[in-house]
Amino acid sequence: MFWIAPIAAVTALALAAAFYLNLLSQDPGNARMQHIGNLVRRGAMTYLSRQYRVMGIAFAGIALLFGVLAYGFDLHSRWLPWIFLSGGLFSALAGYIGMQTATRASTRTAQAARSSLSKALKLAFRGGAVMGLVVVGLGLANVVFWLWLIERMTPAGDDAARLIMVTTTALSFSVGASLQALFARVGGGIFTKAADVGADLVGKVETGIPEDDLRNPAVIADNVGDNVGDVAGMGADLFESYCGSILAACALGAAAFATRPELQPAAILAPMAIAGAGLFTAIIGMFLVRVREQADQGQLLTSLTIGTGSAAVLLLIAAALVLHALGLPGPWGLWGALVAGVVTGVVVGQSTEYSTSARYRPTLRIAERATGGPATAVIAGVGTGMLSTAIPILTVGTGILMAFGLASGFDRAAMELGLYGIGLAAVGMLSTLAITLACDAYGPIADNAGGNAEMSELGPEVRARTDALDALGNTTAATGKGFAIGSAALTALALIASYVEVLRIRLSEQGHQVLALGNHAEIGLLEASLADFMVYYEVNLLNPAVLVGMLFGAMTAFIFSGLTVQAVGKAAAMMVEEVRAQFRERPEILAGTIEPDYERCVAISTTAAQREMLGPALLAVLAPVLTGLVLGVPGVIGLLTGGLCSGFALAIFLSNAGGAWDNAKKHIEAGHHGGKNSAAWRAAVIGDTVGDPFKDTAGPSLNILIKLMSIVAVVTAGITAALSWW
Repeated sequence: MFWIAPIAAVTALALAAAFYLNLLSQDPGNARMQHIGNLVRRGAMTYLSRQYRVMGIAFAGIALLFGVLAYGFDLHSRWLPWIFLSGGLFSALAGYIGMQTATRASTRTAQAARSSLSKALKLAFRGGAVMGLVVVGLGLANVVFWLWLIERMTPAGDDAARLIMVTTTALSFSVGASLQALFARVGGGIFTKAADVGADLVGKVETGIPEDDLRNPAVIADNVGDNVGDVAGMGADLFESYCGSILAACALGAAAFATRPELQPAAILAPMAIAGAGLFTAIIGMFLVRVREQADQGQLLTSLTIGTGSAAVLLLIAAALVLHALGLPGPWGLWGALVAGVVTGVVVGQSTEYSTSARYRPTLRIAERATGGPATAVIAGVGTGMLSTAIPILTVGTGILMAFGLASGFDRAAMELGLYGIGLAAVGMLSTLAITLACDAYGPIADNAGGNAEMSELGPEVRARTDALDALGNTTAATGKGFAIGSAALTALALIASYVEVLRIRLSEQGHQVLALGNHAEIGLLEASLADFMVYYEVNLLNPAVLVGMLFGAMTAFIFSGLTVQAVGKAAAMMVEEVRAQFRERPEILAGTIEPDYERCVAISTTAAQREMLGPALLAVLAPVLTGLVLGVPGVIGLLTGGLCSGFALAIFLSNAGGAWDNAKKHIEAGHHGGKNSAAWRAAVIGDTVGDPFKDTAGPSLNILIKLMSIVAVVTAGITAALSWW
């Protein structure tokens, strides 16, 4: 069973290399197409080099701090600085490879669209598949490596406590991955939306030139931003969720079977083996994605659905075999928990499509309201986003209850086993991530291909094919955001449960042997259940520390969103002024006789992204640390609970409202309600502009906030237990 995961990781990386080399062998198009593609790629690499320099300084400083706390004061595991750096490094590497692939795939997709829709879809999807395979391959390889190395290097001792220590120590990998994901998501979101808003408001609305027109100084920055936000940002986000879910499930498995140490290795191996099996089934699904020529939008979507659906069904079969072979008690209950996670992911993704696709009533209603002006369009979008929270929250809540109940045999006394089931549900949702992320990363490749086709002045039949691919990409991107939000909720819940297991280890290292439960009752530290820890730390709703922590968690989600939205507004204002200045000072640009200064716009977005992403990152890191120092363990658990609940709902609202506004605009551009340049279209553009920072900056970044706060709380549990004022 152990070898399933490493073999799957190596297979994924080998296949990603094969897809990438095949992509490079395809025709990149004529000289003009290659020139445009090179401008986008150069802008993307400029952004990444600046971001990685800032991150390198931040990571070095934090690793040094972790080293001092671990080696100087013994408040952390001594593995933490090294695992932290590894998490950030490999998350950044996955983003870099994905960006290199996407920027090369877009020109080749545009060239393929000159002859065949089917070939263009295959190239765009294979470009996205490189990202999916690299993220999952590197993530699974790191999970296996660190668990193996820490287990080998940990001194012999009590088997139950030893394996709990091994798995909770490996959780530190998620700290670096989470922080890198936050930089990528927030920085990428600020970059892309500053460019998008500047390009739309001045180019489309004020000047009346097409969306993808080389006369627009912000057009290259806009195309760069598609890759920065939806390739590097999404990849880093799901890299962290994927690794975090597996590691949290391993830690919960070690805790669930602490009284039966002979079963602990199987419980730890199960999440890794299931993830490895899911990677193989995702690869099978990738080869099932194909479409005939002249396919319509529905047939294109069906092609991707066949691939993802087949991967999920095959995963469930493989998971049943894995759980049976490992010999864990109640294998069908654990398998049921896994099914609950898979079904939850599917329903959340479909509900996102319903709330944001122009094929359904919510988005069509916004397009209708746009005929009344910008105010009614904005109001309709806000209402749609708020209503869209119902199905995902009900679905995730039901999935959590079913996973807990099926794994524990509906026995609330078996809390550890039920939480292990929730961990497996998160693993189940993310096991086929390779193909899910391929569908998502496909979107910006198709979008850039369409932009390249228009800027290169290719024939209308080419633009029609790329528009079909782009429209499909909007749907997959919205579904991917919903999937990311749902997986973040389950992963964060599993991390909160793991927090208590880390406390157990830290208390043991500080010399505690028993927990005093009141009324002179005591229980051994290693025998104590999660419920015993809740009694020991007084984690209940009558404890003011818990209530205040919950309020702090809810507040943190809103402050974080406010900071990111304000950052986009500030950067977009600078971009708007730059585009206006270039049009005003160099009228030859609009005449088409000279090229605008594209690099100036890229530099504005890059500088703004690096500067403005530091505040939200500091908030996410400091909130659990300061809360722990002041309010102790009860306050931290309250903070994580409040942040999870409010952040989850807020993320759904922001992402779906923004996606619905975007597709309402596209619906009008397709010829409805007056078409382009009508009053309804202008109102919809304003709605889309408001929604841009919602759906591509604040909403997706909240996924990482709730996970990063949880994992920071996990690694600072020793400080909280030793130094809290409360």
